[in-house]
Amino acid sequence: MNHMKKLLMICGLLFSVITFAQAQDGGRQKMTPEQRAQRSVESLTKKLNLNDDQKTKATAIFLDQANAMEKSRAAANADKEARRAEMMKLSEDTDAKIAAILTADQKKTYETYKAERKERMKNNRMGQGPKVGGEQ
Repeated sequence: MNHMKKLLMICGLLFSVITFAQAQDGGRQKMTPEQRAQRSVESLTKKLNLNDDQKTKATAIFLDQANAMEKSRAAANADKEARRAEMMKLSEDTDAKIAAILTADQKKTYETYKAERKERMKNNRMGQGPKVGGEQ
């Protein structure tokens, strides 16, 4: 379980930036690459107000990433570090492709959004999670 949690967070630089909270709320449901790509595009559209051309391009980018992640998972690479590095590279490549289709204003919002999500993921990884109420 711990390995899966780490893998989700690592895969998450971009993909989980967009879907992490929804995946946590929805439990461990298995989504197809197409469903994951569509969910990512919907979230990004809400946040950045993507136009139709951007939505089409983003869908292709996220679908490529989701398919590559599926392929990597299916390979069940025993070398955790190599798999982690592969997922990080995949997320970085996807991030660069998404940034390339955004306007200057959208890029600024996107960077802020990614930073906020990264901080939330860091807090979750440290076991803090989103807590309500006072601290001990």
